[in-house]
Amino acid sequence: MPISRLSTLSDNFARTLRTLLAFDASQDASIERATADILLHVQEQGDQAVLEYTQRFDRVSATSLAALEIERGEWLAALDALPAAQRKALETAAERVRAYHAHQRAETWTYTEADGTVLGQKITPLDRVGLYVPGGKAAYPSSVLMNAIPAKVAGVSEVIMVTPTPDGIRNPMVLAAAAIGGVDRVWGIGGAQAVGALAYGTQTLSPVDKIVGPGNAYVAAAKRRVFGTVGIDMIAGPSEILIICDGTTPADWIAMDLFSQAEHDEMAQAILLSPNASYLDEVQAAIARLLPSMPRADIIRSSLANRGALILVQSLDEACAIANDIAPEHLEISTENPEIWAEKIRHAGAIFLGRYSSEALGDYCAGPNHVLPTSRTARFSSPLGVYDFQKRSSLIHVSKAGAQTLGQVAATLAHGEGLQAHAASAEYRLNSTESIS
Repeated sequence: MPISRLSTLSDNFARTLRTLLAFDASQDASIERATADILLHVQEQGDQAVLEYTQRFDRVSATSLAALEIERGEWLAALDALPAAQRKALETAAERVRAYHAHQRAETWTYTEADGTVLGQKITPLDRVGLYVPGGKAAYPSSVLMNAIPAKVAGVSEVIMVTPTPDGIRNPMVLAAAAIGGVDRVWGIGGAQAVGALAYGTQTLSPVDKIVGPGNAYVAAAKRRVFGTVGIDMIAGPSEILIICDGTTPADWIAMDLFSQAEHDEMAQAILLSPNASYLDEVQAAIARLLPSMPRADIIRSSLANRGALILVQSLDEACAIANDIAPEHLEISTENPEIWAEKIRHAGAIFLGRYSSEALGDYCAGPNHVLPTSRTARFSSPLGVYDFQKRSSLIHVSKAGAQTLGQVAATLAHGEGLQAHAASAEYRLNSTESIS
């Protein structure tokens, strides 16, 4: 099985690892040009541009954008038509995601200083959020739940979902997830034109405040371009899993955990770190034995060959240091007493502790969000959460007594910066005889 075997004792280990981790995220010039044209057209022509691109790319004709709205009755019908096991799984996942994210909700807070000055922070939800959901065969109802539920827990008034329906095909599980997840409206549009419609608004669609959710290269390029006009969640790279294992977890389990990310696409990354060389041999043998049975074997094989690795480390301490350098999207610590090693981890999107915590559970139903930072961005960013759908406004209520103290400080600093109006603004309130409270 063609998967790299590395050792930290090798002279060129650091360079080899850096090459393995490298991901060319350079933007395709033709995609960027096409996306810029689409967004400009939508900005200028609104509904008509969206209708034209929907006809061109998805082969769906409509005389008005309103005709492309998918009514709630269809979502509920899709939900009712689901096999009982699928409906129960979606509902259970939704309950768990909702319960977890309820712990993230922040509330307004204040404190009062001795002179009566009140300072604090006001927490308010966004008004409108756009949720992009891939359509057709590449449909992910779990992503609907992971994006919509935190927004509703945060208090977002309106979650607008857009999803392409190529050749008019509407994915029933995606619509069912919209019903369960609390989505407010659904439109059968996709691509960069849908991102543009959400960001700029059209004659029919009001603009949103933030756009979240995965998409293809055109969607990613469009989200990057509209950032600033609206907020976005992130620009995600290929999926990643890093596993630290002491050799006590069955090799077949770990091989399948590596497969679980490698099957996403050829650029996904799956890496195992272990201080046990014979255990790495066992996992490599398990990979070779299990791979032929995988429906997506060709994708897995390419991913493991190009970007995968089994790495022999000298200790679990060293494994943790390497993990912090990689800053993976998903980190499994499949060891005895995993909490000990988790204490040493500073950079990871999600940390799975213990041999029973497979990453796949996090993708669907554990509760924490599966929208995670990739491409080493876990060094400075976090999973999607309720906090992404809430804003913070500073509260400053200065008392008359507080103005005397703070005014002198502010005026001194303002004079030092040569901003006389700032200074005067503060000084007017010093020893004021005005009878204002």
